[in-house]
Amino acid sequence: MFKRSWQRFVQTRVWGMDIHPSARIAPTALIDRTWPKGVHIEADVVIDEEAVLLTHDVTRGLFTDTRICEGAVLGPRAIVLPGITVGKGSTVMAGALVNRDVPDGVTVIGNPARVVEDGAGE
Repeated sequence: MFKRSWQRFVQTRVWGMDIHPSARIAPTALIDRTWPKGVHIEADVVIDEEAVLLTHDVTRGLFTDTRICEGAVLGPRAIVLPGITVGKGSTVMAGALVNRDVPDGVTVIGNPARVVEDGAGE
């Protein structure tokens, strides 16, 4: 527990990431430190083991905001590219590569990630 609270302290106070206190982030998740002010993680977000959240692309000189909205879940080893918004209540399944914004309340899977289910159960 101490390691997680120390990790959260460093992420928010030292690096300046915008992470809500209720967000649950696995200790092995990789939250980009190259552009830490571009990290925005809202309330009740779950980021699972070895998930990657990027805010920069050095090859294109891109430094941008990446947002995970309230109640979203990133599965194990999911990758969210820079500048992407994962919508409120959405689920990114294990191993998915998110290269486009994810709408609210949907489930995405695959590489590249595609919607497989929306909030209406379709």
